[in-house]
Amino acid sequence: MTDGIPLTVQLIPISLISIVNPRVRNRKSFRELVENIAALGLKKLITVTCREDEQRVRYDLVCGQGRLEAFVELGELEIPAFVIEGSVEDCMIKSLVENCARRQHQAIDLLHDIGGMKQRGYSDPEIAKKTGLSLEYVRGVGRLLAQGEQRLLRAVEVGHIPVSVAVQIADADDVGIQEALHQAYEKNLLRGRKLLIAKRIVESRRRRGRGIRGAVEKGAKLSSRSLVRAYREDTDRKRLLIRRADATRNRLIFIAHAMHELLGDEKFVALLKSEKLDTLPKKLLTRMERGSVA
Repeated sequence: MTDGIPLTVQLIPISLISIVNPRVRNRKSFRELVENIAALGLKKLITVTCREDEQRVRYDLVCGQGRLEAFVELGELEIPAFVIEGSVEDCMIKSLVENCARRQHQAIDLLHDIGGMKQRGYSDPEIAKKTGLSLEYVRGVGRLLAQGEQRLLRAVEVGHIPVSVAVQIADADDVGIQEALHQAYEKNLLRGRKLLIAKRIVESRRRRGRGIRGAVEKGAKLSSRSLVRAYREDTDRKRLLIRRADATRNRLIFIAHAMHELLGDEKFVALLKSEKLDTLPKKLLTRMERGSVA
């Protein structure tokens, strides 16, 4: 991805790096990335380009947002990086190409990346060449993007529906959709479980629409009111967890006190032994032997 662009490797303060093409990250995948870097180190360097402002040299991130944020999560102050030379346009396209060419990407990523390249005037053949995706795939995704078919895009991305079939569905009425599914079955494109999943997706699209509820377009800004509401909801959830934890702890203390009192009754202990119920969990027994239940 650095062919034709001069680069050097430097250790750069993270505070001097700006993310100019931010992306939403899956929290589970991000956590796995953080753990991987913590255990094995940074296997692939990030890529930045140098920008000089009025006060000091700064850097714009070209590739590696996840790795950069993982370093921040780990409390690192510096990160090794390839420093390339190139125009803002070249670096932006490189970032888009890098994101498109990843083995795993979500439909919303394609909306942001392939759509971004189209907005910059790149043709479908040029996008296909730069990303390594097939021309049919790029054209199909482009049509689905233009029609707002987020539900079909997601199905394409996870491999439930071939892009060619998704385009047919997007352009057809109810009768045409059934014909498209039938043709896909005849061509062995949709069989068995995949055909059942495709039918469910089509039905969900018919009832709920082309878009996916809750999908947030890239670049959309949250209002201060929504941020406050999200903070309060998170705070309320944590308070509820604390109340439940306190209630559970109080019940356990009560049980421990009760057992402590009962085990001091010789007749009760004799009864337990006669019924072969005189064993206790190790931790509870330890508390009883210490004479402490708090």
